[in-house]
Amino acid sequence: MHENTYQYWMREAILEAHKAEAIGEVPIGAVVVWQNQIIGRGYNLRETTFDATAHAELIAIRQASEKLGAWRLLDCTLYVTLEPCPMCAGAIVQARVPTVVYGTTDPKAGCAGTLMNLLQEPRFNHRTEVIDGIAQEECAALLTNFFRKLRKNKSKD
Repeated sequence: MHENTYQYWMREAILEAHKAEAIGEVPIGAVVVWQNQIIGRGYNLRETTFDATAHAELIAIRQASEKLGAWRLLDCTLYVTLEPCPMCAGAIVQARVPTVVYGTTDPKAGCAGTLMNLLQEPRFNHRTEVIDGIAQEECAALLTNFFRKLRKNKSKD
């Protein structure tokens, strides 16, 4: 694939992240692409749903699985604005997603190479290609600005 293709689909994931931000959630978004169309969309909903598993990737994976009528997402690519955490990386491996494209690294929980690489762990029966740094500055700025505003609002209280 070409860099322009990655950028195009990452824009869609960024739009999902903005939906999270609009409702006070950490701005993380994801899309699952199959045959050049989005079959799953998700954005962070942990605070809204009081559900620790309501990560953008998991929501998008569930939607894509429903659309395909299969738990194996064999010909799909997952685009996500932030490097997957251990839970999401595990779900990606379990769903047999062949490729993950992410925007910015997660120094606190990144499991696509930052803290560890669960997506390419040789002891698992499935490994995922990882493409990182797509729209990195924009994805990082979304998070930085969100937490900056949050701290500023808390200091006013």
